Amino acid sequence: MPETARIDRRAFVKQAGGAMLAAGMDARSYARVLGANDRIRLGQLGCGDRSQGHVHMTKLAAKQVPVETVAVCDLWTSAREHRAAQVKKAFNLEPQTYKYSEEMLARKDIDAVMIATGDFQHAKLCIEVVRAGKDCYVEKPFANVLSEAIAARDAVKESSQIVQMGTQHRSQPYPLAVRDIIRSGRIGKVVHVEQEWNTNEGRWRFKSEDTGQSPEMLMDVNLEWKQWLYGRKSQLREEDTDWNRWLLGKPHRPFDPHVYLEFRLYKDFSSGIFDQWLSHGSDMVHLWIDEAYPESVMATGGIFTWKDGRENPDICVAAVTYPKGILYTYKTMFSNSYRSFSRIHGRDGTIENYGGEGASLFSVTREGGRKEYDPYDVGPVYNKLPIVGPAADGEEIVQVPGAPPPNSLGPDDDDVGHLVNWLQAMQTRTQPNATVDHGFSHAIVCIMAAQSYWSGKRLYWDPHQEQILDHTIQS
Repeated sequence: MPETARIDRRAFVKQAGGAMLAAGMDARSYARVLGANDRIRLGQLGCGDRSQGHVHMTKLAAKQVPVETVAVCDLWTSAREHRAAQVKKAFNLEPQTYKYSEEMLARKDIDAVMIATGDFQHAKLCIEVVRAGKDCYVEKPFANVLSEAIAARDAVKESSQIVQMGTQHRSQPYPLAVRDIIRSGRIGKVVHVEQEWNTNEGRWRFKSEDTGQSPEMLMDVNLEWKQWLYGRKSQLREEDTDWNRWLLGKPHRPFDPHVYLEFRLYKDFSSGIFDQWLSHGSDMVHLWIDEAYPESVMATGGIFTWKDGRENPDICVAAVTYPKGILYTYKTMFSNSYRSFSRIHGRDGTIENYGGEGASLFSVTREGGRKEYDPYDVGPVYNKLPIVGPAADGEEIVQVPGAPPPNSLGPDDDDVGHLVNWLQAMQTRTQPNATVDHGFSHAIVCIMAAQSYWSGKRLYWDPHQEQILDHTIQS
C-alpha cells in the first residue's frame, strides 16, 4: 500500500470510536463490540429450572455462534452449584460462581446476562444488567408491577444494550406465518382471538428442589393441606440463601421455603397463570394483530380444585379488548386437559391452532366467513354446517418450507433459534425479534388481568399517561 494511502490504525480506531460514541453507544459498550468471530461470554443470573434451559440453549447455539457461559449467580448455594456443574459439563470450563448479582456484573469480560429468576425480580434485575453495560435476555413476564415495567423499559431505552425477551414464539416459523396470513387479508378483519390452554395437575406445587413429588399431589387436596405441605422437609434451608435479598423490596415475611421455591402460587410474587401463560398468549396475539397495548381487561376465576394453600387461581379467564375493535379471550384450567387450542376469527375466514402454548399445527379456512353469495354483508346467512367444514371452505394446514413439519406439540421452551437471534443481534447491534417494547406490551396485559382478578373490576389502559384506570378514558 502506498504511504499516502495508509491510515494510522490508532487514528482509525479513535475516529471510529468517536463516531460510535456520537451515535449513542457509551465507551464501556463500545469497548466490547463483538465481531462475527468473537466469542460471546454469558453470565446466568438465577439458577433454577429455567436456567437449566438457558444453559442447554447456549450449548446448542454454540454450534452456530461462538458463545459460552462463564459465570452463574444465585442466592441459593445448592442452585448455583448445580448450575455450575451443568456449565462445566456443557462447555468444559470451570465457571465462576456468585451469590450476588453485583459481584457478577462487575466482571468486565462478561458480554451479556440471561435472567431466569422469580417473576417479580425480572424488571429490577434487567435494570441492573443494562446499567452495568451488558446485553440482556429476560425471561417472561418482563414485569408484574407497572411502575417496574416502565422503569425497566426506560432503562433499556436509555442504554445501548441489546435486550431480548424470553417470548420465543416471535422467532418461530409458524406463528410468523400466521401473522403473514392475517396481514395478507386472507381471513379479512380479525374480530376475535380465543385461546384455551389447559393441564390437569397441581401446577407449580411440589417442585423437585423443594419437597419433591408426593402421592397427595396427584389428588384433589382439600383436607389437611398444611400437614402434608409443611410436614415435608424442603431442601432449602434459610442459612443457605439470603431471604431478605430474595424478597427484593417486597414486604417482609418470615422465611418460607415453599414461597421461595414455589413463588408462582403466591400473589405477592407472581400472578401465576397470568404471568406464566398469558404472557406468551398475549404476546402472540400482539404479533398477529399488530397491536401494542390493550384498551380494557377483565378477569375472573378462582381456586376450585387445588386447595393446597396457593393464593393464585387454578382456573381463570381474561377478556381483553383492543383499539382496532378486537376481543381476545384467554382461559386456563388446572383440572382438565381436554384439547387446548387457539382460534383466530376473521370476517372472511378462520385460523385454528391445535394444541397448547407453542403448538405449531395451524389450519386456515374460509369456514365462518362471509359467503360469495352475500358480498355486501346485508344480512345474516344461516348455514347448517357439519362438525368438519365443507370442502368448499378450503381448509388447509399451514406449511412453512424449510421448517419442521407442524404438530400439536411444537418445539419445547429451549428454542435455540430465539437465542441465536439475540446473539446475532448482539454482534450486529440491531434489535432482536422480541424487543423490550414487546415485553412491555405483554406485561401490561398480565398486570391488568391480575389486578382485575383481585379487584373484580374491568380496567382500562391510558396509553398517554401509561396508567391503569377503573373507568373509560374521556375523549
